[in-house]
Order: sequence, then structure tokens, then C-alpha cells
Amino acid sequence: MAVNEKIPGSESIAMYPGGEIILAKSEDVMKWAKGSSLWPLTFGLACCAIEMMATGASHFDIDRIGSGVFRGSPRQCDVMIIAGTVCVKMADCLKKLYEQMPEPKYVIAMGNCSISGGIFYYDSYSVVKGAEKLGVPVDVFVSGCPPRPEDLLHAFMKLQDKIKNAKQRTSAKDKE
Repeated sequence: MAVNEKIPGSESIAMYPGGEIILAKSEDVMKWAKGSSLWPLTFGLACCAIEMMATGASHFDIDRIGSGVFRGSPRQCDVMIIAGTVCVKMADCLKKLYEQMPEPKYVIAMGNCSISGGIFYYDSYSVVKGAEKLGVPVDVFVSGCPPRPEDLLHAFMKLQDKIKNAKQRTSAKDKE
């Protein structure tokens, strides 16, 4: 690399010859670290969960984008993947798990059922018409029935871009 050459994929991180010195704003380094180590919550509800599990298999290898550590506890996760049909009986559980996740937390709605109720909404009284109707803010939508594992990988990359381009939050103390 030449002197003061930019690292690919980063506009504000500069690497100097030899690689021993990297100059960057601490905010950009924190965003890079946060986006490069997303830990998803294992929360499969229906057939989309099979595709979510396949994403973690060796053929698709979700580890290459830093998101391969699926956790069973919401206190250890920062990404909830809602994969499948959300029923009324599961709604309280979904909200409780979301509230137990530490900040910053993100949500990926995977499949038509988790986005809009899918094909089951119109013939059933027990299906919720999308996760957002429960008050869970969705960051990335993955459409399909069921979506392919490549689509979930793409959703993680879109979420990484969203984290990287997010503006810094200012607290009430900073505004004074």
C-alpha cells in the first residue's frame, strides 16, 4: 500500500506503509467493530428458520462476515432474526426477547410471514400481520417464501452498511 492509502470499504481509515500505523476517528473504529461482530439471536418460528440455519452451514459460511455466533440468550445478542410466521401467542414472547436485548439492537424480518403475515394472514385469526405491528422496529426486510440463505447474508451486509453510515447519537447532556 502507498503512503496514506485508504483501506477498501472505509472512507476515513488510512493505513501507512508496513501496516503498523492506522489513523482513524474513534467513532469510525467503533462503528466498524460493531458492524463486524453482529451476534444474532436464535429465534426461528417456521420454515424460514431452516434457511436461517442453512446460512450458518459451511456452504454459505456466515462467519466470513462476522455474524456466525448464534446465541440462545437475548442478553448476549444484538441482532434478532424474526424468521417465520408470528402468531398471536408468540407475540408477547417476541416483544419480551426484544426488550431483553442490550442496546444497540437490530432486527431482521426474514420471510413474507414475518414482514406482512404472508399467505396465512387472510385465512387465520391467529397470525400477526408483520413484526412491526407489535412495536418491534425492523431494520432490514428479507422478502421471499422462504428466502434463500444468500438473501440473509445480503441482509447482514445491508445492516453492516446501516451501522457504518449511522450518525452519532447525542445525549441530552451533550446538547446543553
